Amino acid sequence: MTEIRVPRSVLPASGLRGHGLLLRAWDPDAEADVDAWLRGHQDPEFLRWNTPLRDVTDAGDARKSLRSKAAQAVAGTGAAFCVTDAGDGTVLGQIGLNSLDTVQSVANVGYWVLPEARGRQVATRSLRLMASWAFGELGLHRLELGHAVGHEASCRVAERCGFRYEGTLRGAMWEAGRRDAWRDVHRHGRLSTDPE
Repeated sequence: MTEIRVPRSVLPASGLRGHGLLLRAWDPDAEADVDAWLRGHQDPEFLRWNTPLRDVTDAGDARKSLRSKAAQAVAGTGAAFCVTDAGDGTVLGQIGLNSLDTVQSVANVGYWVLPEARGRQVATRSLRLMASWAFGELGLHRLELGHAVGHEASCRVAERCGFRYEGTLRGAMWEAGRRDAWRDVHRHGRLSTDPE
């Protein structure tokens, strides 16, 4: 059975370039992308702060997850970018828009960085680049970013990129590795009219 390649609609065909990065669409047919997605979702630091809706424990799960992200881009409900080094194409992490609502002109932002790329401000640089695209090209009015209380690195990324702390949401995220217990979330937001 031949796999159908999902066309990309929300994602810009040539990707986004800036700050030494290229943000491009993930390719569920590329072994390197599948491997990076799997490694990102199995990283202990990622799992400390996130509990995905669906577990990604092998290459099949990773490929299925990437196909789902591509389908969201076609539907206009999400935009997942593979964060790469603009010079050599090395995969560094992921950044994306979830719950993209064009009626309310709002989306949620999520990101992660592979262990070997940490300490290089990859999340900060990719968030700046994607936010500029979301406000400019997509015309969104508001971006929201939530992270588990205590995740200070994510808090610093948000603040460096102009996402103001707006409060704590009680019990708004699953506890690490659980789907039956909750923890609090810091909510940050940025409007298209806010300075970076």
